[in-house]
Amino acid sequence: MPALVLASSSPRRRELLARIGVEPIRIASPDIDETPLKAELPRDYVARLAKGKALAVERAPNEAVLAGDTTVAVGRRILEKPADEADLRRMLGLLSGRRHHVYSGICVVGTDGRARVRVVDTVVAFKVLTAADIDWYVASGEGMGKAGGYAIQGRAETFVRFLSGSHSNVVGLPIYETGVLLTSAGITLG
Repeated sequence: MPALVLASSSPRRRELLARIGVEPIRIASPDIDETPLKAELPRDYVARLAKGKALAVERAPNEAVLAGDTTVAVGRRILEKPADEADLRRMLGLLSGRRHHVYSGICVVGTDGRARVRVVDTVVAFKVLTAADIDWYVASGEGMGKAGGYAIQGRAETFVRFLSGSHSNVVGLPIYETGVLLTSAGITLG
């Protein structure tokens, strides 16, 4: 059975893998350019980054690599991680009272060297956020470093009035699809 290398330093991804009994033998943080290409659609963006991260990690012949990338999109607009508090406020204003998509690209490169890629789309709708809601969330610091400026597994869950799709996808790694890809690469879920 191949050993798994996780191409992500995200503690959330490690926690989600642990839910399905998968423990990586090592963690690698690939350094790739994550700038969206001109006119690149969010779905294509996360697929490209997941594959790029997985292929950027060196692996031994008996290792498989799992990489993922998650982004939030309002229409065709990709909301990356906020640069600062003002950017976080802008993002929360865009998400207020509307539906948005959370896309995750996942890629597993098996021992055969083949890259298996899937993209998962979850629709999330926020309530209309008041200035007090935004102030409270920004003050928490929770949204910094998160795609779209929020963490659904934290305080931002109080903003969610509707979700269609995979909750674990919004956290950062769609469990079902990840399990399917890992199994196809010979990794046993435990």
